[in-house]
Amino acid sequence: MFTPSYIQHGRLLIRHAEKLLCYRKDVLSQATISDLKAQIEKLRKALDARDKKAVKDESERLHTFYMQHMPTPKDAAWRENIEVILVAIVVAIGIRSYFLQPFKIPTGSMQPTLNGIIGHPTPATQPAPNILRQIGEFVILGRNYINVVSAQDDQVTQVLPKKFAFFFTFSRIVCERQNFLVYAPPDTLRQDFKVLPGNHYGKGETIAKGAVDTGDQVFVDKCTYNFVKPHRGDVFVFRTDNIFGIPGDPETGAPFFIKRLGGVPGDTLRIDPPLLHVNGKVAEDFGFGRVMAAKDGYRGYAPGRDYLSDPTKIYTVPERHFFAMGDNSYNSYDSRWWGPVPEENLVGRGLFVYWPFNRHWGLIR
Repeated sequence: MFTPSYIQHGRLLIRHAEKLLCYRKDVLSQATISDLKAQIEKLRKALDARDKKAVKDESERLHTFYMQHMPTPKDAAWRENIEVILVAIVVAIGIRSYFLQPFKIPTGSMQPTLNGIIGHPTPATQPAPNILRQIGEFVILGRNYINVVSAQDDQVTQVLPKKFAFFFTFSRIVCERQNFLVYAPPDTLRQDFKVLPGNHYGKGETIAKGAVDTGDQVFVDKCTYNFVKPHRGDVFVFRTDNIFGIPGDPETGAPFFIKRLGGVPGDTLRIDPPLLHVNGKVAEDFGFGRVMAAKDGYRGYAPGRDYLSDPTKIYTVPERHFFAMGDNSYNSYDSRWWGPVPEENLVGRGLFVYWPFNRHWGLIR
């Protein structure tokens, strides 16, 4: 405990050098063995004399000699790279599990606060931008161009979702005689490009052409709600497990939704378009105010179906539940339709739009 560090270091070096002699005496030359033993003895004498400068000098010489005759690990570079990659993966998994989780906005229920996947049809005769511009628009805006042309007279029978990994949603347009894989979800093809089962297309006719903007991709803060109660007005992400009226995906299970937290346990809510009333007063949070102003793409709050369906009706949020509402109230499937979100379904607070680099990039409000 009270031994100087230079003495401890010197003794440790001697132990390692003696192990090297023991393990490699059959491959080291006699001259090398003699030189190593001599260097060990010099360091030992310096230690006995407790000469600090001599100990440091002899320790450095022994360390240099020792490293020169250490065997080089086989595939050392590969091992080091693999270790770095594994550590990076473990760190990434830890961050995703406990702190930040990436999430892609799939629909337009939070527009214009957050963009879902948006299609921009163009005339069949309008050429797409050159490849360099397309690459630039993809990197900056997350914009992808599609051009689906029928090779023969045909009819669409189905438009099926095809998911790859976490962020990539394609559609399989199935026709009677042909099919196409398109980088756009079925809802976007249906709503923006009017691709529907039953549509007829002649040979050479365009089925879908134009640009598709990816949904905003956000980081979700999974940590804060472990210490602070969810706050009314938060943009939050939640699982839809065991919520009646929201079917699970056969491949990926119950979907994740992102909405604005309209009411916390005990709140009384009422919608009198375009206003949302909370506990007898017009909602005061910045996010609510922006929606109720009905400007810049916002349209105010609309009545629901099973909940808040009439301006005279009041709903009280139960204990351990939260009321979720989309900022695009007229086009949002939220708690007004299927009820409150159980506390155990909460994932975290929407924190930051990290891509694409459009006007939404930055902290979410």
